[in-house]
Amino acid sequence: MRIIRIPVPTPFYVGPVNVYLIHEEPLTLIDTGPKTKEALEALREGLRRERVRVSDLRRIVLTHAHEDHCGLAKSLRDEAKDAEVFVHGWETGHRKGRLEYGENRALLERAGVPAGEVEGMRRMYEGVRRFADALEDHEHAGLADEDELKFEKGALRVVHTPGHTPGSCSFLREADRTVIAGDCVLKRITPNPVLSPDPVDPTRRFRSLAEYLVSLARLRSLHPTLVYGGHGDPVEDYEELFNRYLRAINERQAEVVRLIPKTGATAWDVAVELFPGSEDVHRFLAVSETVAHLDLAHSEGKLAIELSQGREVYRRA
Repeated sequence: MRIIRIPVPTPFYVGPVNVYLIHEEPLTLIDTGPKTKEALEALREGLRRERVRVSDLRRIVLTHAHEDHCGLAKSLRDEAKDAEVFVHGWETGHRKGRLEYGENRALLERAGVPAGEVEGMRRMYEGVRRFADALEDHEHAGLADEDELKFEKGALRVVHTPGHTPGSCSFLREADRTVIAGDCVLKRITPNPVLSPDPVDPTRRFRSLAEYLVSLARLRSLHPTLVYGGHGDPVEDYEELFNRYLRAINERQAEVVRLIPKTGATAWDVAVELFPGSEDVHRFLAVSETVAHLDLAHSEGKLAIELSQGREVYRRA
């Protein structure tokens, strides 16, 4: 089984995204890149180097449904004459009938984000959506933990690795313990636990950081020899990266708790202190990361939480 990495440009600050061609029948693409002319041209060129055309693809598998990873899924599916598209059922970003903005708005308001900021984030979100075409429900199928993607020679096992998003998935080639991990594992940066409604109860918040720590530990238990991430170079020493991630998370956690004054603070109050000067999408990501750390600190008994005028206020326990 040959795994071919095809870097594709994105319009986002994170830079190029890695698309992976599994050069084995049935020809399979893992992630697609965003819906831009530049991304599509780069993807076509990457496939051309492997003597593959889009029409040869039989499966399109998504690690998660952020625009830089799923944006071209529908157009590639159509060009490949109804290639199967697979994505975990807890993902929502690829769906036409998405409801998550209204749910996200409620989560932002509970986090103490001012109304003007919430509106700005809504406009930002609508702008980002243009980089992906939505899929109808009948145009994709589900992935589940421990499913197998079978090939003529070998298979990839689905490993549900929630955290970055609720439905994020990784894919394990057991023969050599190679993993394709999407944005669960990135060599140079720590993935952001994005603020999301809980997929089981959308009125609640998904506890992203706690789930992410479990996912990192689960990948560690697989003893991976090589991990292909969603951005940047592959990771050859997962143990070193795992420990580096834990240090970074623990340091950020301590900083977040330290920023809570005696009078208490909302997630927005802490985010403004933690990430001063952040703009555009970074303001949403700042709130996401802050909320994730506050949730974890609360679950560990470091902080108490109370609801005041529809906003969650944290105080040191």
